[in-house]
Amino acid sequence: MEKAYVEIAPRLRALREAVGMSVEEMASATGMTAAEVAQFESGAHEIPVSYIFKAAQAGGVDTTELISGGQAHLRSYSVVRHGEGLAVDRRKTYDYKSLAYRFAGRKMEPFLVTVPAKQPDELDFNAHTDQEFIYVVEGRLEITLGEHPVVLSPGDCLYFDSRTRHALRGLDGKPAKFVDVII
Repeated sequence: MEKAYVEIAPRLRALREAVGMSVEEMASATGMTAAEVAQFESGAHEIPVSYIFKAAQAGGVDTTELISGGQAHLRSYSVVRHGEGLAVDRRKTYDYKSLAYRFAGRKMEPFLVTVPAKQPDELDFNAHTDQEFIYVVEGRLEITLGEHPVVLSPGDCLYFDSRTRHALRGLDGKPAKFVDVII
């Protein structure tokens, strides 16, 4: 199965070229390095959702266009029913579903994320620009922020600066499901 970032990469490059931005200008607009922008556009590397969100803002398009190739059309409200959501193959070990992909011009990116249980030595750290809000729906979630693990249970929430290196895992041998809002 082809990874979604292989399909997203040419859309990122086409957007950048369509608005007349150089790799360096897109890097500046998104808080990334030129090398990172080039990697994301190559289709050979996973692309952080936060980068897709910032690139869409810089190019004046909706994130849905970059993720799916389609357009979001709803402007007053959007309903996503239980079990729906646009699947985003973002990280190989996490299951992401976009919860606002139909709404045009959104200012945040809400996702329903499922993270499997892992051992501490299997953590996959990530850092990106922006801020993040997590609300745990099911299971127990451990998020390691830098060197500090924080355990969240259903109903718990966490707001943090996503530039802090972070890694997630389900606890108790079970996956954890949570709403993740990237701002």
